[in-house]
Amino acid sequence: MTTATQRGLAPVRQLFDNRAVVIVKETPTTPAVTISAALQAGSIYESDAQLGLAHFLSRVIDRGTADRTAESIAEELDFRGVSLSVNPTRHTQVFNCTCLSEDFDFILELMGGIITTPSIPANEVEKRRAEIITAIRQDEDSPAVVAMERLFELLYPGGHPYGRRSKGTVETVESIDRTALQMFHRVRFAPSVLSLVIVGDVTPQRALDVAAKVFGGWRAPTPEQGTFASHPAKAPRRESVVTMMNKSQADIAYGFTTIKRTDPAYDAFTLMNNVLGQYSLGGRLGDSIRERQGMAYYAFSTFDGNVVESPLIIRAGVNPANVERAIASIDLEIDKIAREGLTADELADSKRYLIGSMPRMLETNASIARFLQTAEFFGLGMDYDVRLPALLERVTLDEANAAAATLSPDHAALVVAGPYKPTGTPPIS
Repeated sequence: MTTATQRGLAPVRQLFDNRAVVIVKETPTTPAVTISAALQAGSIYESDAQLGLAHFLSRVIDRGTADRTAESIAEELDFRGVSLSVNPTRHTQVFNCTCLSEDFDFILELMGGIITTPSIPANEVEKRRAEIITAIRQDEDSPAVVAMERLFELLYPGGHPYGRRSKGTVETVESIDRTALQMFHRVRFAPSVLSLVIVGDVTPQRALDVAAKVFGGWRAPTPEQGTFASHPAKAPRRESVVTMMNKSQADIAYGFTTIKRTDPAYDAFTLMNNVLGQYSLGGRLGDSIRERQGMAYYAFSTFDGNVVESPLIIRAGVNPANVERAIASIDLEIDKIAREGLTADELADSKRYLIGSMPRMLETNASIARFLQTAEFFGLGMDYDVRLPALLERVTLDEANAAAATLSPDHAALVVAGPYKPTGTPPIS
């Protein structure tokens, strides 16, 4: 095995012989330890016929292991005051919990059993299936969820994994059986796609020793890595309306595909998006649509760096009577920032805000663990926290404005979900 120690947060990163990665950051401030285990077993690896498989597995994987029942696991966690969450994403399944330092060895061993030898009991499969179907139907009744799901279908069409529903559909979830869940675990879970981050009141050597005991002997074939088609950022404008007349609020989801997380322009896009819809009370969007015009309950933008072309998304919740005015205002702000760019003061303020917020971003064990997982997943390096302020500071006004210039209302995808019927002729679903 190989070991390397870096500056900054100064985590220790160790690569086990089975290719499992373990990252440890000692923070002795409080007698607690956060454990985060991420495996590359997310929804992008599902087939179209089994949409929701990764999400389904996340709901049953902790319901029993080779040597513990669901009741036993629940009792052990409750006795120690520990809550274990399993969060599926497009690319990963992430297991998170925080425990007292004195319980670290036991909890990591328990988590290891859940990850490597889940029993996936048949009765738990049926119980969780019913819960998932209920959650899907609740999502279908939520304008905010419907708007976002439809937006991703427009941004990533043609069956692209990013454009599919993460929970699946009622039909696909009903078709998933215990055998399919077991097969997905057997094919996708392996030490070579495990990133284990341990942050808290535990020495690196102790953490590595326990991790080696739990995961060092794990053997499983390396899963195949998926490859996904790119989608052009300059697709024609697409619009969709999902009329839900029994609701009181209309939700607008408006967005673009932009650049990959690994693109050198990533920091310029981050700063530009901060000005557009994040800084202060929602950047330019929040100031215009919510504060000055009073049209929206909320208005903001997000920029989610990812493996393929990343989505930049604008969200707004409005009174149905204000839908068309709100969309016109979003179009206006996008057109303005694309043509005129940021001001020097806006860029400077955005840099100060993002750099100044880093201590808050890294003030808890859980937030440090998330940061280190992201750095590991995208190959940013264990010193990324040290380099990030300089990376942001280095972005020039021309670079930020070049990022803004890639946006245009003519290439946006737009979805409105709620009690709204358009006066124009966009397709209605």
